[in-house]
Amino acid sequence: MVLESIFRIIKVQLPAYLRKLPLPESIGGFAQLTVSEWLRLLPLLGILTLVGYMSIRPFLPKRKKQRDSLINLKIQKECPKVINEIDIEDLKIGEFCYCRCWRSKTWPVCDKSHIKHNELTGDNVGPIIVRKRSLSVQYDVSVQ
Repeated sequence: MVLESIFRIIKVQLPAYLRKLPLPESIGGFAQLTVSEWLRLLPLLGILTLVGYMSIRPFLPKRKKQRDSLINLKIQKECPKVINEIDIEDLKIGEFCYCRCWRSKTWPVCDKSHIKHNELTGDNVGPIIVRKRSLSVQYDVSVQ
């Protein structure tokens, strides 16, 4: 059944379609085609374009987009180097997370944007976690 359908398309329908195509004898004849004739040519031109592109595609150079290789896409782009200094004594809470993926909307604080970045790129970046330990000094008053 399937082979009969393929046979009918190749041996009967395709030759009939090609015979009815309004192909001009010269390049200048394309300018004289009507809109309906162009519409009848459209499937053939589409298939020829696709086959041509697929045949030259392996030979086309693969361009690496510069944006894909950048890490910092938007934060302080006017600066030659982005440096942040945070005094550990200014931390009020016991734990603080800083962004390392440069995708955080609240940069330099991590907003967990690295999760989406890791899913999209296969990367494994995570935040820097800074902990402030409480200084509890114990004095040994025993004398030996």
